Amino acid sequence: MSYHPHETLLQEARAKSELWRFALGVVLVIVVWFALSLLSDVFLLPVLLAATDQADFITGTNPAGMAMLLGSFIYAIVAVGLVVQGLHHRSLGSVIGPKHRAIWQGTRVLRILAVLVAVLVILPPYSMGAPLGRNLDLARWLMWLPLSLALVLIQVSAEEILFRGYLQQGLAARFKSPLVWMVLPSALFGMGHYMPAEAGENAWLIVAGSTLYGVLMADLTARSGSLGPAIAVHFVNNVWSLLVIASPSSLHGLALYLHPFAMDDIAALRPWLLVDLLVILVSWLAARVAIRA
Repeated sequence: MSYHPHETLLQEARAKSELWRFALGVVLVIVVWFALSLLSDVFLLPVLLAATDQADFITGTNPAGMAMLLGSFIYAIVAVGLVVQGLHHRSLGSVIGPKHRAIWQGTRVLRILAVLVAVLVILPPYSMGAPLGRNLDLARWLMWLPLSLALVLIQVSAEEILFRGYLQQGLAARFKSPLVWMVLPSALFGMGHYMPAEAGENAWLIVAGSTLYGVLMADLTARSGSLGPAIAVHFVNNVWSLLVIASPSSLHGLALYLHPFAMDDIAALRPWLLVDLLVILVSWLAARVAIRA
């Protein structure tokens, strides 16, 4: 399969593809996203902080705080939607791709990844050097789960719409080389995962892994002609890493279990970064098989 399906996403993008318009659009997306987040902080955050611990809320280490952080990504979707409509005269749906294609492809990828996750779970036991820590008790986790899944879907959809949608399409409409439209948005996506305070000396390795992940999702989007497959892969990945087994360093408020090591633990984390990389590669290959079937 070639990148020909990518043309489906680029047809409307090329109509208003001037570089000045794209650059202005990027700035406006950031400004609108920031403004909406600020309004939310002013009117909603004080109410929520009054009912919970401030530090835990801000770092996403309790359920309400993590839910707020994930839900705030809706502002990114709104920002992109307003900018593409007002500045590029196209709909948010055109950024995602044909509706039926996106849903069909995304569903197929979800199914094959569900099988993959099940296989990985039932394989011989893995040792992380210490037992997993329990975060939420099962009853509370299950109570939060429906909302948690919806919020993770919002979060991953927002990131895919911004990076594999608006940024990738805006660059691809002007530049033919994948080195431009695949790598640049992926590098920005990777830098968004730079967390030196939490990850210490592992921070740049996490950035590198996230950048590679972005490149693979960009490739998948170009091969499929919709954001459906990338959203599905991202969703499964984040459900596992945010809702099932999360880092004890931050963003674990909705997780069932915690890793037995922090993000800045060099000896413990780095081997598992390689495992994560292999899982990402297998997920990407599985998604490619799903969209070709």
